Amino acid sequence: MDSANASSSEPAEAAMPVIAGLSDRDGQILAFERHWWKYAGAKEQAIRDQFQMSATRYYQVLNALIDRPEALAHDPLLVKRLRRLRAARQRARSARRLGIEV
Repeated sequence: MDSANASSSEPAEAAMPVIAGLSDRDGQILAFERHWWKYAGAKEQAIRDQFQMSATRYYQVLNALIDRPEALAHDPLLVKRLRRLRAARQRARSARRLGIEV
């Protein structure tokens, strides 16, 4: 991962210890989501490099992960932020379909 793309140069694996109920990969995904990306496409490339999966599959796994109580116990601030962002995107999509301005 290019250090210019993420605000933290801390390795994803060392960010937080893994809690019972979360796999190593789940912990790595949560650690990965703590990073902020400056350039378009940088996150998608990092997903392919680090997790060997497409961005679509990564977001499917992430959405299932943030619904788990173990993830909430592991990093409540991050999981609540991700849930809030997901809910806002869902509301915006629904509003667009119904022709409502949000």
